[in-house]
Amino acid sequence: MPRSALILRHLAFEDIGSFGAVLEEQGYQLVHAEAGIDPLPAPLDPDLVVVLGGPIGVNDAEAYPCIPAERDWLAVRLADRRPTLGICLGAQLMAAALGARIAPMAAKEIGFGPLTLTQAGREGPLRALEAVHVLHWHGDAFETPAEALNLATTEACASQAFALGQTVLGLQFHPEAGELPALERWLIGHSVELAQAGIAPQSLRSAAREHGDALRRAGQSMLRSWLQALPV
Repeated sequence: MPRSALILRHLAFEDIGSFGAVLEEQGYQLVHAEAGIDPLPAPLDPDLVVVLGGPIGVNDAEAYPCIPAERDWLAVRLADRRPTLGICLGAQLMAAALGARIAPMAAKEIGFGPLTLTQAGREGPLRALEAVHVLHWHGDAFETPAEALNLATTEACASQAFALGQTVLGLQFHPEAGELPALERWLIGHSVELAQAGIAPQSLRSAAREHGDALRRAGQSMLRSWLQALPV
């Protein structure tokens, strides 16, 4: 029987990206849910949950009721240490569910750049990302939850990834995205944000041509290692 992977999406073009092929390769049947629209199953039902990114934030709970609903849903799942992966907003929601603070950064971190892995990061699946330029695209950042390990940092953001045992992984950056032509959807969809941040889409296209293929391969390798280490 295939295992179920619930993919919770907040924005149509911020999808599962290059991770979809690895999930299917590892025997998962993907079930997609749109935040704020589709009802979520019981928190412990899916074998795996992947919570994706989006332009809203954990602190936008009053404007977007799906945010506190997802946070509380995740809190039940994380308390049971059920396999859960969060990317960008998804990781922030997981951190908030674990009691960590989420706050705006001094400046948005948008673009390709390497991570600095901690010792814990180098000893786990993130070792596949060492020296790889990953895609950063966020204006908020999470503190590392109290019981979790900080796995990676950048100059702009002290907590780029956290792990809680083998089953809970939160990633502030995007290892599932960054290749052209798919990245063009991000450049168009986030055109206002890029203009406000003074970032030329041409620079991101150029960086994607240079780093996108390596990021796809490294990101898939990281995910494969994490999935294979999950308890059966």
